[in-house]
Amino acid sequence: MIDLSGRVAIVTGAGGGLGRAHAKLLAKRGAMVVVNDMSEAAETVAAEIVAEGGRALAALGSVSDVDAVQAMVDKALGQWERIDILVNNAGILRDKSFAKMSLDDFRQVVDVHLMGAAICTKAVWETMRNQNYGRVVMTTSSAGLYGNFGQANYSAAKMALVGLMNTLAIEGAKNNIRVNCLAPTAATQMLQGLLPAEQLELLKPDTVSPGLLALVREDAPTKTILAAGAGGFELAYVTLTQGVHLDVGDDAAEQVVARWDQIADRSQEHVPAGAFAQARLELAKAGLKFES
Repeated sequence: MIDLSGRVAIVTGAGGGLGRAHAKLLAKRGAMVVVNDMSEAAETVAAEIVAEGGRALAALGSVSDVDAVQAMVDKALGQWERIDILVNNAGILRDKSFAKMSLDDFRQVVDVHLMGAAICTKAVWETMRNQNYGRVVMTTSSAGLYGNFGQANYSAAKMALVGLMNTLAIEGAKNNIRVNCLAPTAATQMLQGLLPAEQLELLKPDTVSPGLLALVREDAPTKTILAAGAGGFELAYVTLTQGVHLDVGDDAAEQVVARWDQIADRSQEHVPAGAFAQARLELAKAGLKFES
């Protein structure tokens, strides 16, 4: 059993849907939970956790508000003296085709999903570094990983969270801070009206939260994208093919096109450990060694 006794968790956007399911499962497994939301629903969820024998605090405020986030973190530290888990779950939708989308709608979605996650993570980062322990989960999406019509803003923000995870996983490793992404498919307000009732019934938020638990446990992985929904669990990867080496001359672009099938061959693709993996591969094919 995954036991979170003694751990302190913050879950953003936890007034309903996925966040509520995450918060309640974390509390059930022994964590002390800060329930964040912009509405008083946070207080309702915190009260539910307490009524069920758990420990919880409500923290109202937007994740894009630096002062509100700092107040939430201070409240958690004042009550429990540590923060072990951060679940960046808060999000909004402003769906329209890119042609019809205003830049304000684009910016607002990025501010909540990406900047909100960055603000919350920054607020707990030094605490996690000082205690040499931290588990951070970003909420990405298949819309970001693979694209979805009408969600250019949401997709951009969600894929950006994968980049944030990749770098923070590297930077946090020496202090035992593990950073992962959860890509949920769940029947939240964001999916209402898009799927038939019988499918929404299968996609309960409760079916996603076990995946979250796996990402915040003591022996959690890091730099992992876990997809979850309706009882299904999968891993998603950003990979690099082996590709080819070309003599870059005037016809280099034409050579790229002519050898496209080789470049796209996935038989030797791999998951790079970091940004320099691409440079190492390209220089190696040129007969050189990457020096850093």
